[in-house]
Amino acid sequence: MDSKVLCSDGDPMGAAIYDYHRNGKAGTLVVRSSMFEDDEIPVNDLFRDFSQMPELERIALEEAHGSVLDVGAGSGCHSLALKQMGKDVVAIDISPLSVEVMKERGIDARQVNLYDESFSDRFDTVLMLMNGTGIIGTLDNMPSFFARMRQLLKPGGCVLVDSSDLRYLFEEEDGSLMIDLADDYYGQLDYQMLYEGVEGEPFDWLYVDFDTLAFYAEENGFRAELVAEGDHYDYLARLTVLP
Repeated sequence: MDSKVLCSDGDPMGAAIYDYHRNGKAGTLVVRSSMFEDDEIPVNDLFRDFSQMPELERIALEEAHGSVLDVGAGSGCHSLALKQMGKDVVAIDISPLSVEVMKERGIDARQVNLYDESFSDRFDTVLMLMNGTGIIGTLDNMPSFFARMRQLLKPGGCVLVDSSDLRYLFEEEDGSLMIDLADDYYGQLDYQMLYEGVEGEPFDWLYVDFDTLAFYAEENGFRAELVAEGDHYDYLARLTVLP
């Protein structure tokens, strides 16, 4: 797995987060994909507090125990909520500008790629929210992901991760699915971020249904537990190492 981090001149999401933190407003953060039309991320949503978070995120924060690693922490909204709950949390992100903002917000934040094995701390909870499976990239990366989780977890620890099943995008009116089984898994997307003239590199992003996640978990020595389901094909899962 790639273990690189970003530079500030190739960090569109970080630039948007930095602008909002400093100015209370930001420009348009665009998400581009070869599979869909351009979309926008409301930057203010990245600064939501606990009461504004979706139910699955609130459950995950409440379930997090012991020392917590917040992966892909962005503006640090989840880390900040955990800190306010009296929990011990370290936040990591590949974005230098996001890390700078988190530090200014009083969070123990580090510019670290999840797959950088020089980062060798271990945690009771690894937290991956806002479609946390996205960072896995593709199903082919599942073995590397679970191997890394094994390195990062303390004995008895767990991963709390959310995702969505994108099958609803392929449903016909009669309930049948128009999915080409010979093609790549339907939850594997390519994304690119753009913000105020800052263009990020394209990257793979994975949405995965719970049954598929559970299959790969078992294949790699983990157990997947469905903690909660949302209103629109989304869910929160707990991953633990099998004895």
